Amino acid sequence: MIFESHAHYDDEVFDKDREELLRSLREHGIEYVINVGASLAGCKNTLRLTEEYPFLYGAMGVHPGETGELDEESFAWLKEQCAADKVVAVGEIGLDYHWEEPEASVQKQWFERQLELAREVDLPVIIHSRDAAKDTLDIMRAHRAGEMRGVIHCFSYTKEIAREYLQMGFYFGIGGVVTFKNAKKLKEAVQYIPMDRILLETDSPYLAPEPHRGQRNSSLNLPYVAEEIAALKEISREEVEEITSDNAKRLFRIGQDAAAAR
Repeated sequence: MIFESHAHYDDEVFDKDREELLRSLREHGIEYVINVGASLAGCKNTLRLTEEYPFLYGAMGVHPGETGELDEESFAWLKEQCAADKVVAVGEIGLDYHWEEPEASVQKQWFERQLELAREVDLPVIIHSRDAAKDTLDIMRAHRAGEMRGVIHCFSYTKEIAREYLQMGFYFGIGGVVTFKNAKKLKEAVQYIPMDRILLETDSPYLAPEPHRGQRNSSLNLPYVAEEIAALKEISREEVEEITSDNAKRLFRIGQDAAAAR
């Protein structure tokens, strides 16, 4: 069975067939899904989905591109939701310099606040970092992220940066990009990263793997990702699925003793 560690099924592109799609996942080998908040509205919808689908769990957080909507009142609300029964992480949080807005100072402020929130509520973090490798690392070091648990979502940097996160004890979310022919540095990083630190993810509805690149993504495409990782690691797809599922259960404390989650 496959553990989908990062999806956005609250996205409006799933409005027409969300129920049909989600109810089909188990029969296609998807055991668990983490639906990840990216905005305050997304977090509210994620909470609703976790109540409706037994196999779906949630993460509460505001994506760097949406941090302009945060203030003290909404941040207090976000903290309250972290106590919900099926909330298993704080995320996705981090830095994204691909876009000009919101400005870097705003992104950094709320990245730091959400990191400390995760520490306070004792939940792992789901880190988003795009075109912001140095600042992300600097902030995580300053906030002693090595004492926390978490995953670098949609890892897209070099194996040298992967080494830095490995030293912090973090996991790496690997999705459809690894199947792209031009993803040379990511393929090299995946070869370098130990299997016990890799999670499968889609970032649905984004980043569909080959041969569906450019189309709406879903967890049904995860076997393509597992197949590519298997080829890079020279192991079977079944081994990839089993190991990454165990990794995700350990990180998110699902189906395992919480004391063993490190």
